[in-house]
Amino acid sequence: MNFLADESVDRQIVDRLRQDGHLVWYIAEMEPGIADDTVLDLANQEAALLLTADKDFGELVFRQRRLAPGIVLIRLAGLTPTSKAEVVASAINEHASELSQAFAVITPRAIRIRRMRITQ
Repeated sequence: MNFLADESVDRQIVDRLRQDGHLVWYIAEMEPGIADDTVLDLANQEAALLLTADKDFGELVFRQRRLAPGIVLIRLAGLTPTSKAEVVASAINEHASELSQAFAVITPRAIRIRRMRITQ
């Protein structure tokens, strides 16, 4: 799968997904500090699922009705970066077919997946 990882995502998550064979663009390596709108535009341009720990992307897709190929919100506070990487990799491997055009939230105990409406 193709992912765009926002700079709020731990490097260990990016490294783990790359080890699993996924193509991952990482904002921290490309252009740190760019606006969320620009990050979302880049995800759309690359047809990449957006990985983030920033809840503001929910605002962009649900309130402002911005398009997105899919968003995975990582909510794993309190876990080590290595543990976060394992949880995220496992959730993505298990639910890969459900993530396109969806807003998914990964927590320590579950993954919630909500389909997004495609409008604009």
